[in-house]
Amino acid sequence: MGYFKDTFSEFYSSVIKSNWSPITGGILIALFAILLEMWGRPWGIIAGIRNWGEWFWYWVGVIDEEPIHPLWSSASVINIGFLLGAFISANLAYEFGIRIPPFLEIIKGIIGGILMGIGGALARGCNIGGFYTPFTNLSASAIPMMIGLMIGALVGVKYLLWEIEHLPSKGGTEISLKKLNPILGIIALIVLIWGGYAYFHSEDEMGALLGGSLFFSAGIGYAMHRSRICFVAAFREPFLSGEATLARAIILSMFLAMIGILFIKLLEIMPPMVYVPQTFILGALIGGFIFGIGMVIAGGCGSGSLFRVAEGQVKLVIAVIFFALTNALVRYYMDYVWKIWDKGILGKKVFLPDYLGYSGAFILLSLVLLLWYIFVTWNEKSEKFVIGI
Repeated sequence: MGYFKDTFSEFYSSVIKSNWSPITGGILIALFAILLEMWGRPWGIIAGIRNWGEWFWYWVGVIDEEPIHPLWSSASVINIGFLLGAFISANLAYEFGIRIPPFLEIIKGIIGGILMGIGGALARGCNIGGFYTPFTNLSASAIPMMIGLMIGALVGVKYLLWEIEHLPSKGGTEISLKKLNPILGIIALIVLIWGGYAYFHSEDEMGALLGGSLFFSAGIGYAMHRSRICFVAAFREPFLSGEATLARAIILSMFLAMIGILFIKLLEIMPPMVYVPQTFILGALIGGFIFGIGMVIAGGCGSGSLFRVAEGQVKLVIAVIFFALTNALVRYYMDYVWKIWDKGILGKKVFLPDYLGYSGAFILLSLVLLLWYIFVTWNEKSEKFVIGI
């Protein structure tokens, strides 16, 4: 009995309570992203957040057509699974609590959420749906999105440094819930298992798709929270502190996911044009720039905001609300009122294998990742682009 107890304690400490290395997290995120795409619904964040916002605008009469129910929208279910996975991780590691920020941080959550909503509308995706997943799906739009995110993050860092000097913020409080953490974690795990069971045993033709999406996205949420993988930090820290660990983890994750998804498309498991947004070049570049500023100000991107919501960060709850409301409203006007996409103003769909073949597209995108890796690693040592304190 003592041996079993010691083994379980060691497992709990290393796998459930301790933080994982970012490299481990990046590998697991890539694995689950590949599995999600094989299952039939590539990983995305913003469409599910927009679905939640659409319901508000529908209730107040701005949108006429009733949106898909959040429990039957595959995009929404992916976010729900992600939140459950991150919530389980936070509670079983005794890290969940209600964290109320000072007033300035609340304002930043609102502004950051609005900017992310606008940027995500222009780019037709956030750091995941506009960058990670299009990149791994061999879309050219991911490259200008990446450039936009970097420049936006740099502008955001410059603002943060100005804020530290001119608007020092103090205060905030935390309501500890450590005694409830294990109970909340177990309840969330039961909800996850029950939800997957309900989907798989549903008579609806979408049931199996939603059940698998729920479980795989929960895996991403759990891995991302345990390893603290954060796209904001990956783009921000090279300019703020020089730290490049998270950037390298995301680069590895994207490379591995791209390999898996390349074969998914080669084998025609998914159509070639899946997750190739009509935003090359302007939409991705401008949208990425605005989104990059917003995510740094908010302190969370699409995925990072959700996993911080799952650990009780009130600022990010506010950011996600305004992200959802803004993105839903802007996309409604862009799609149905202004009909931006019909005019091709923000760009076109460019699937790189159509121009370079699959091998050429893979080589080009691998070189982009290699250049990113070289830059952040060189900058970590030289601090040439570090503008932090």
